[in-house]
Amino acid sequence: MENYRLFLALLIFAFAVGFVSVVFVLRWVLHFREGLGWDGGAAEFNWHPLLVVIGFIFLQGIAIVVYRLPWTWKCSKLMMKFIHAGLNVLAFILAAISLVAVFDFHNAKNIPNMYSLHSWVGLTAVILYSLQIVLGIGIYLIPISPVHLRAAFMPLHVYSGLFIFTSVIAAALMGITEKLIFALKNPAYKDSPEEATFVNVLGLLISMFGGLILWIATRPSWKRPSEQVLRSEHSREPTPAGTKVSTAMSERPDTEPSSEAYGRNAKMDKRDNAVVSTVFPHKNAFMVPIKLVTFLQLINLC
Repeated sequence: MENYRLFLALLIFAFAVGFVSVVFVLRWVLHFREGLGWDGGAAEFNWHPLLVVIGFIFLQGIAIVVYRLPWTWKCSKLMMKFIHAGLNVLAFILAAISLVAVFDFHNAKNIPNMYSLHSWVGLTAVILYSLQIVLGIGIYLIPISPVHLRAAFMPLHVYSGLFIFTSVIAAALMGITEKLIFALKNPAYKDSPEEATFVNVLGLLISMFGGLILWIATRPSWKRPSEQVLRSEHSREPTPAGTKVSTAMSERPDTEPSSEAYGRNAKMDKRDNAVVSTVFPHKNAFMVPIKLVTFLQLINLC
């Protein structure tokens, strides 16, 4: 991997920012708001921002970059697919629970549903996310899907994943601002009370986490190598002492390209034929032994 130290530093920083974001939203709902509950009141609504940040933002961000962790490149591609899908499914479950909480709260308080831009963007992201998971599992985890379909769908799969992740962050920023405007009365949001400042910092942390994840996920040099490259790199690793190598190709070093060896052998054939034609004018009788000698020389060169 190129710039491994930079990748590791950005990855650690991104995960740290994401974790701090979770801590911030947990402190917001427990300290500044009414806590957590499931009674149709404000405490039930507080599950909405908490689960969105934990699942829809933090876990989804990890799922996006999990393929780029170099220490997982020795794991099988199938195992990484299951980890990637599992993180996304868990994130979707938490996002669905957060939707149930907010709809239940609105219905209990007779608050209209789906009237704000925040709700439109958020619900659209949830619907697209569910389609992304279903198509991803159907195409990449079910072995009956053809290879050409997987290759054709991959650019759309990658783009839609990043687009949904960005949409979720945008919806979250709109949502926390909307919540502060409605909840803060005295002092109002415009007066910058302590809670407003605290949640604004939360919004900055969420934006920073999203930016870091998108940067890591879009660097071509940090992409997981293909399985062919990984297998070739693994085959070039030194064999431990005492380990028996079963193939003949593994018993000899690859000292020169095959084309060079072939060219050198062809020159030797011409030289041998010239010598034979000089010493033995009637060389047809000796053609079979000469070819046998040339074949043995080729084996020694290899």
